[in-house]
Order: sequence, then C-alpha cells, then structure tokens
Amino acid sequence: MTTPRIEIDLAKIAHNAKKLKELYGSKGISVIGVTKVVCGDPSIVDVWVKSGINTLADSRISNIKRMREAGIQAQFVLLRTPIPSQAESVVKYADISLNSELSVVKSLSKFAVNNNTTHKIILMVESGDLREGFMPSDLEDTVKGVMSLKGIELVGIGANLACFGGIKPDEEKMGYLSSLAGNIEERFGLTLEFVSGGNSANYIWFVSTEDVGKINNLRLGESIYLGCETLYRTPILGLCTDAFTLIAEVIESKIKPSIPYGKVCQAAFGNISKFQDHGQIRRAILGVGLQDVLVSGLTPRLDIDILGASSDHIILSAKQVDLKVGNEVVFNLNYGALLSVMTSPYVMERYVHGL
Repeated sequence: MTTPRIEIDLAKIAHNAKKLKELYGSKGISVIGVTKVVCGDPSIVDVWVKSGINTLADSRISNIKRMREAGIQAQFVLLRTPIPSQAESVVKYADISLNSELSVVKSLSKFAVNNNTTHKIILMVESGDLREGFMPSDLEDTVKGVMSLKGIELVGIGANLACFGGIKPDEEKMGYLSSLAGNIEERFGLTLEFVSGGNSANYIWFVSTEDVGKINNLRLGESIYLGCETLYRTPILGLCTDAFTLIAEVIESKIKPSIPYGKVCQAAFGNISKFQDHGQIRRAILGVGLQDVLVSGLTPRLDIDILGASSDHIILSAKQVDLKVGNEVVFNLNYGALLSVMTSPYVMERYVHGL
C-alpha cells in the first residue's frame, strides 16, 4: 500500500466523541467539535455528527465551505476571528463566528443585511493567554455597539486559554468569565446561548470543579482526536490515543558512521547539527520529511531513534531492529504532527474501523 499514509480509525474517533460529549454533558456543558486539524475532512466530520456533536468549528472558511458542499448537516462556527476581506464569505458559509474586533462585526453586519440574513457572533474576551479577545473593561461598550447593528445576533462570549501563552484554564479564570457573562446578561437583558470557556485544556478544571458556573460550552479538537488533555498531554481514562497513525517506508538501510565527516556548516534548514559518536550504526532513511510532517511530533512504535530530517527524508538509527528497504515504520503523532500531516497533499489518507 502507498506510503507515506495516515491511517485514520473512524471508530476510535467516534468512541472519543461520544465519551466526551457524555462527560461534559453531565455538568451541562455542550461540545463544539473543532475540525481544523483534519481540514474539515467530510469522512471524519460525518463521524462527529453521527456521534451527536452537531456544532462544528473551523478556522478557515474554505474548510467550512468544503463541509457544507459535502452535505454535512450541522451548525458551523468560524473559530478564528474573521479576516476582513473574507467577511462576505463568513456570512455566507458560517452560522456563527468568534469575534474580537468591532470593525469586523460591522462589516459582517453590512453583508448580513445585504443578504437578508442574520449572522450570530460570540465575543471573545481576553483572559490572559494574550491571543484574541476584547479587554474585559471594554466588553460592555462592545456589547452595546454590537446590539445596535442590524443583521447581527450576539449569542455568547468566550475565552481562549492554553494556546499562545499556555495559561491554564482554572477555577479563577472560569469564575471570572462566568461573572462577566452574568453581568452582560443582567445589564442587557440577554440569555447567552454560549459561555464558551475554552478547549481541550479545560479537562482538568472540569473534572475537579464542583461548580462550572455559567460555563456551558467547550470547543474540543485534540482530546477527541488524540484522547488526551492538553495542559500536560495526559491520556484521558477510557479514550483512544491511537486513532491516527503515520506510516512511512524505508528507502535506504545501510551500516554507516554515526557522525558525519568533513567540515560542518549549516544544514538544509539553517541549523548546525550535533551528533554523538556511537561508532558504526544501521541508518535507515524513510521516504517522508519535513515537507510532509512536523517530525519533532512523531514517536516511533519500534525501539528506534529519529536522528533528524530534511525536506524529504527522515533519518533513523535502527538500533537492534533489522529494518530493510520496503519495510513500513509506524509512528504515533502529537497535535502538531497531525496538523501538518493532514494539511500535506503528499500524505495519503486511509480510513479504517479498528476499535
């Protein structure tokens, strides 16, 4: 079978989706399924919907369009703050968008009115991670401005944590977001459909808290795909952690020195490589490289070492494994590796049902 390929176990993804929907639902928290890491792949997304997750989020309008055109029946959320030049497409393809700039919301309003429709928005609130979000002190004025716009319906507020700054979504952060939501509801006579507290990083907070407050939604991707929480990448009990597998093929296997010889300069990506002397070793080369996958996010299932990579090759120390040309080598992936593989046009996708 062709390599490199990513094998995707749809049954394991369905298992994780159902388990997490049930878990978070036990405390009244709904799940938005984040599809960006799989580029809105309809075969995978269909599994989410059949598992009961009927609100899907992606950072790219092209992926939302792909899912709609594939006939996926769901409510679609644009996860990344809209790009101003794409405002018309946002209104056309997304039911809801996450926003952090009033000028962009005004642009969405214009296109919503022109198309005789209503576009729903969630306002993101800066909570310390320092990615997107209105400063809390500006939130009331922003809500007032949003509510004056035609064609726009405010349906929630949200926070992003543990993405850029690595800030933990804890009791204090969630309590503050809950209080902001309560103030907005009271001040403006609203009932917010979404108080979205974060993402897969919220798992530890969720299982330890006795009161989720007004938090009623989370946006989950990695914990469903890879079965782990994302503060420490600890596997979640009862979930599958191997729904995705990268398989690459040996294209060379030879006994060679463990240290390059000659004058050392920069390697292909500008780095100066460092090596340890282990004498003569079996070095195997795989037909996959940095153009295909974030190699630092791969973990081989065999007892072998990744020595490094270039654009088109991964170089291994086979250690005691007798790797031969044509052998397949199997890897687990972290989120970054999965993101790069699913985005690469050079890696074939194969769907399996192995649970």
